[in-house]
Amino acid sequence: MSDLSRSDPLAAVSPLDGRYARRTAPLSPYVSESALMRARVRVEAEYLLALADLDATPLSFGEGERAELRALYEEFDADDARLIKRLETEGAAGYSATNHDVKAVEYFVRTETPESVHPWIHFGLTSEDVNNLAWRLLVKPAVEEVLLPALADVRDELAGLAREHRDTPMLARTHGQPATPTTFGKEMAVYAARLARAEGRVRRATAGLAGKLAGASGTYAAHVAAYPDVDWRAFSRQFVESLGLEHAPLATQVNPCDDLAELFDALRGVNNVLLDLDRDAWLYVSDRYLRQRAVEGETGSSTMPHKVNPIDFENSEGNLSKANADLTFLADYVTTSRLQRDLSDSTVKRNIGTALGHCLIGYGKTEAGLGKVVPNERVMREELEATPEIVGEAVQTILRREGDADAYERVKELTRGRRVTIEDFRDLFSDLDVDEGVRAELRALTPAGYTGLASELVDELDGEAADEGDGGAKTGGADETDEPNGA
Repeated sequence: MSDLSRSDPLAAVSPLDGRYARRTAPLSPYVSESALMRARVRVEAEYLLALADLDATPLSFGEGERAELRALYEEFDADDARLIKRLETEGAAGYSATNHDVKAVEYFVRTETPESVHPWIHFGLTSEDVNNLAWRLLVKPAVEEVLLPALADVRDELAGLAREHRDTPMLARTHGQPATPTTFGKEMAVYAARLARAEGRVRRATAGLAGKLAGASGTYAAHVAAYPDVDWRAFSRQFVESLGLEHAPLATQVNPCDDLAELFDALRGVNNVLLDLDRDAWLYVSDRYLRQRAVEGETGSSTMPHKVNPIDFENSEGNLSKANADLTFLADYVTTSRLQRDLSDSTVKRNIGTALGHCLIGYGKTEAGLGKVVPNERVMREELEATPEIVGEAVQTILRREGDADAYERVKELTRGRRVTIEDFRDLFSDLDVDEGVRAELRALTPAGYTGLASELVDELDGEAADEGDGGAKTGGADETDEPNGA
């Protein structure tokens, strides 16, 4: 077999950049190596402009020079990224290899600016001042512009199913056993509401991302040594907030990252809702409560031609489980650093994109699965009619209302652990010492009609939508069939 190019998706070490590359492509502008380089250049360029705005420094830029400086990150391209990588690993533009990724960015900015500006590039900063801001400048839009819109698509699918099938009665199961009926629409509404609340936590955590700029051990020591009369705390706050982040006034060399941990935990909360949904949908398909639309040309099994498998829900479950493992690790790890700084978190943070990538695949797969299923109302009604004992709750409750202290025990003796028919209930009703109106009320009970307020509860989604907003626009992305059935 001929050797594959390293850029060939078939040679990728991770399925995120191989098998699922099309699905994770929307995240590339935010969590790739090139994106991190660009974000670092942005911090360095904006920091230069902020220094120039201080009366204390001799640095100044005209409007054209400001535009040119901002163009370094606004027009950042593949050639720029490759130059930074060469500066780091082999040397370029007259500089020896830095073996330091942030220093390579500093030298890149030097190659694009006049020599008089060079002393002010990275002035008084430590690498973590740049990195902590850069990561948040990437994670924030990755969540807001990619993940949250993908979640909104899932929520829209759930809400659509909830409203369309609000009146479709269905046997509920508690402990896996037949229980008080519900409607399929109400159960989908529960998931839509849960997802809306979980999205809200993600939005709040994303809005709360905070950055630091305070030097090598968080004391502004180098800044104060150079310009003791400047209010560096106010400068730092204004600079960080100008980037759209909250300001973290107290830090070591490292931003403590409690804000990132909160976001990772919030994403885990979203994923747990969808994992619960994936597993329930899988069971509904298994019980034939849900039919799946067959995709033309798709193969369900290499040996059983009839198979239409719930692969989207299974694929989502696997990816969201992997995402949660990564998010748990990240949340635990990034909040710790020995004394004022150790570097172990640097390599760990490079896996943020991996966690977000598995999230995105999972969200897309859940949406695809929901788009393919149709409630099998015939099967649902047949199972309700075959399980008349579920009206026992209603019977004993009505009898309690009429003052029968032994109602629960009476119905329990008739139904617990036994197969009963509706005729068994009617025999019980005939023997009851109740007026004819109550007897008629009992005889009118049916499993399919015993759904309480399930249908009306779907309207609660309108309140959830008002609380959380519309979640943003769709992201587009790959179609549902870009991977084979064994994905």
